[in-house]
Amino acid sequence: MESGPAVFAGSVFALFGAGLLVWTAARLRHREPVADGMSPAASAMVASFAGTAALLLAVWCFTRI
Repeated sequence: MESGPAVFAGSVFALFGAGLLVWTAARLRHREPVADGMSPAASAMVASFAGTAALLLAVWCFTRI
């Protein structure tokens, strides 16, 4: 029963991280800004880092099952 929260949290982190990375890639492919008011390189780097961090957290949660 203790694995339920880990599965839920891992799923949320995985969906968020994958969605953020796909969205960032789509914005970059169309040469559109990732975030308004920031430099394109900095906003792409921050979004990519956040997506990757979320995926790593998902992997960590899934190893706790």
